[in-house]
Amino acid sequence: MDTNEHKFGKIRRVGLLLINNFALMSYASTVEPMRAANLLSGQALYKIEHLCSGDSIATSSGGINFEATLKLKDATKLDILFVIAGGNPSIFENEEIFATLRKLATRGVVLGGVSAGPYILATSGVMNDRRMTVHWEHAPSLIERLPDLLVTRSLYVMDRDRLTCAGGTSPLDMMHALITNHHGAQFARNVSDWFMHTEVRPAGGQQRAGLVERHNTTNASVIKTIEVMENHLADPLSLNQLANLCNLSPRQLNRVFKTNIGLGTMQFYTELRLNQSRKLCEQSTLSITEIALATGFSSTSYFSSKFSSHFKISPSEARAS
Repeated sequence: MDTNEHKFGKIRRVGLLLINNFALMSYASTVEPMRAANLLSGQALYKIEHLCSGDSIATSSGGINFEATLKLKDATKLDILFVIAGGNPSIFENEEIFATLRKLATRGVVLGGVSAGPYILATSGVMNDRRMTVHWEHAPSLIERLPDLLVTRSLYVMDRDRLTCAGGTSPLDMMHALITNHHGAQFARNVSDWFMHTEVRPAGGQQRAGLVERHNTTNASVIKTIEVMENHLADPLSLNQLANLCNLSPRQLNRVFKTNIGLGTMQFYTELRLNQSRKLCEQSTLSITEIALATGFSSTSYFSSKFSSHFKISPSEARAS
């Protein structure tokens, strides 16, 4: 790879908050893609810091100790913080960490959770009105404890400034998506190939076949675009951004959508967001304004107008039904 031809931009400072009893596989699958990105680019694209709960040492489930390189009070210096946890997060109580996460959320730091980490993000109160996922083992407990959370059973979810994944090897797929967002699809592919991670899974994981069946197409560009759309419901991408991710022109992307789906790209995207908003109206206690924001509509009045035009009932009527 000729790194001189690639403009990598800013150095991102990424913190890994290790909660005792975290799994090494989840940790490695998160950190190694960033290390490889630094190596392959010949630059420090990601400066990685380790933080610990309580003292300066965190111990993995395999008994390996990690020493903190950054104090919790200095976490505001970070661009991204991932909480990596295992064990039983339902009994985790640490007000210092909860308060720090809430503080970082108000400061605009991107917050991520890996394996049981999303559970800790949720109990700290920073996942309200954000879609998220968590390791399947912890999902029932989390949903029972906080029934209004927007929990999916995906491998990973990227919703605005929140990044959550199920742990194990799923961080490899999430980090591929993150590096794609930061540095482009080709460079992210180079990083994944470095680990022989040649079959990068979509955010929905096993739901990939569902996408093919639901939309009756196997066109790779269409499926990839729909996966991206589903990860950007709250912060919709433009037609140009979607086309760039598929290495197509906007006109070409529109053509393949109309051929395979029967709708233009952005018309399909709007309907996808509206369908999600109806589910939220019927299945959550979020306010209409919160639902509008969670599905990418900045104006409640505009959202209500689009919703009513599409479904022939208002959001309030959908909620009542």
